[in-house]
Amino acid sequence: MSQQTEGMDIKKKVLATGIRVGTQVKTKFMIPFITKASPEGLYMLDLDITLEKIKTAAKFINRLGTDNLIVCSGRQYAEMPIEKFCDTLGSKKLIKRFMPGTLTNPSLPYYIEPKLVLISDPQVDEQAIIEATNAGIPIIGIANTDNITSNLDVIIPANNRGRKALATVYWLLVRQILIERGELKEDEPMKEDIDDFETKITEEDIE
Repeated sequence: MSQQTEGMDIKKKVLATGIRVGTQVKTKFMIPFITKASPEGLYMLDLDITLEKIKTAAKFINRLGTDNLIVCSGRQYAEMPIEKFCDTLGSKKLIKRFMPGTLTNPSLPYYIEPKLVLISDPQVDEQAIIEATNAGIPIIGIANTDNITSNLDVIIPANNRGRKALATVYWLLVRQILIERGELKEDEPMKEDIDDFETKITEEDIE
């Protein structure tokens, strides 16, 4: 299978996950990544740009090392994707609440010094962005149409609210990182699929 064909197959695979569905709000930062508005008034993100940015992020992560990366999110739907990402690649996860001083106060027992930070939502993960910026640590961020991205070094434009969409972004990132490492061929399927990265809804969540 050619790289072009594989790329088309990946696009077809992820199109139905809602990865490119934005919100009814757009910021000036996200305008370059938006293609149009849907009949429902939702701004749609350019999937081709998203896939290219995932490649850029994968190269960046591989250059600094997955063991030097922390992945943060206060979003519930990002928890399982991050678990899978970190289990596969050996990165450190910081989910739920980001403790103040994690990246800036060496006297704290939970202080860490990563070389790179990956966040799932600039709004929810604001504390991580502030501290990484103050510490001079580069930041990769998944950003929706309504996000402010001024402190992100690499922007992955994608739906960062949807359960399936977030799973897809992290699945694509893992896949691309493994390809960049030479551990997975372009036309080779991953052992785990998007569904395996998806946060499952419990009865408590429904209630």
